[in-house]
Amino acid sequence: MTSAAARLPAPRSPRAVVLALGTAQAVGWASSFYLPTLLAEPMARDLGTTPPTVFAALSAALLIGALVSPWAGRRIDTGDGRAMLLRAWVLFVAGLATLAAAQGLVTLLLAWTLLGLAMGCGLYDAAFATLVRLYGPAARRAISGITLIAGFASTVGWPLTAWMEAHAGWRGAVLGWIALQVLVALPLLLSLPEAPAATPGAAPPAAGAAAADPATPPPRRGQLVLVALLFVCLGFVSTSVATHLPALLMALGVPLAGAVALAALAGPAQVTARLAELGLLSRFSPLLAARLAAAGHPAAVVVALLLGPAGALPFVLLHGLGNGLLTIVRGTLPLALFGSIGYGARQGVIALPGRLVGAASPFLLGWVLEHHGRAALGLTATLGVVALFILAVLRVDNQARR
Repeated sequence: MTSAAARLPAPRSPRAVVLALGTAQAVGWASSFYLPTLLAEPMARDLGTTPPTVFAALSAALLIGALVSPWAGRRIDTGDGRAMLLRAWVLFVAGLATLAAAQGLVTLLLAWTLLGLAMGCGLYDAAFATLVRLYGPAARRAISGITLIAGFASTVGWPLTAWMEAHAGWRGAVLGWIALQVLVALPLLLSLPEAPAATPGAAPPAAGAAAADPATPPPRRGQLVLVALLFVCLGFVSTSVATHLPALLMALGVPLAGAVALAALAGPAQVTARLAELGLLSRFSPLLAARLAAAGHPAAVVVALLLGPAGALPFVLLHGLGNGLLTIVRGTLPLALFGSIGYGARQGVIALPGRLVGAASPFLLGWVLEHHGRAALGLTATLGVVALFILAVLRVDNQARR
């Protein structure tokens, strides 16, 4: 792997890094988190289990990823994000290969254990920390850029998974994602630049004069708790709705084929929000983007409950817009509030409670959806409203620090 890396040109411009890392992230998300959405039923039939069990395995993987993420962040702070992302790639391929060969519950759980480790070491939090190591406080635009590209993970991934499953079965679809990991993700990860050597507590390298880290007061414990609680609420909504979006649309009265087609529109909505963050919203504090992100899902639920099946499209679009901003806010809000020094480790700690709750969210929302139908939307909307209240408190606290 090292010799192959030496033969590949390393992109040094932020745009090239964003394109490479964003595309690799899209492949990673589509071949892990989004995989059970369309494969849970055929997988369960073949392995002699039930779709909720498959989603429970995904929840276990998310739990493992949450636990390993702070460790990965600390390693990136003082090491090389590229190396961590390559380790994650090995875990992705190993997990997918194990899944394709699974013969029962034990091998299913082993596969998702490996995929959970891969997600904790290789998806957004690790990618954000890698960008902060490369560009310091100037990483906000780069973070927005990779989420913009990775926003196509569901839009491209779901139809591609469905096509592969229809032609080669669910095992063939998993093998197809291994091929994409090898042919697409690996060369892009190998092309990433290595971060300069760092020591614990040292500031990340600046990407120019504008990247000098502003004087940031030490973060208050209360403010850290508020941000962590914010991501608990929004993480439950984002993770659970993403894994059950077609089923939620069916609960509103949309037929299966229409639900899958409409669910795929969440990706373009997310991309639209991220374009707005790269453009107009980049002129404002990440707190504004956070408020818009929190408001998106409750607004979507209100429209859906008022209009029924006719509200399915605006539901997907409003939710997608908010969720698109949320992915960016997870990286940019802690950077703006707490600075870039020690970003990876702190990001892992802040995100840990939300990821633990998020790990259980597909199973929990699936249970509520199965037993109470569209009333499940009341739960997710309530959490969105709680997040808005937290952001109001956070704004006052942030002004006080100034």
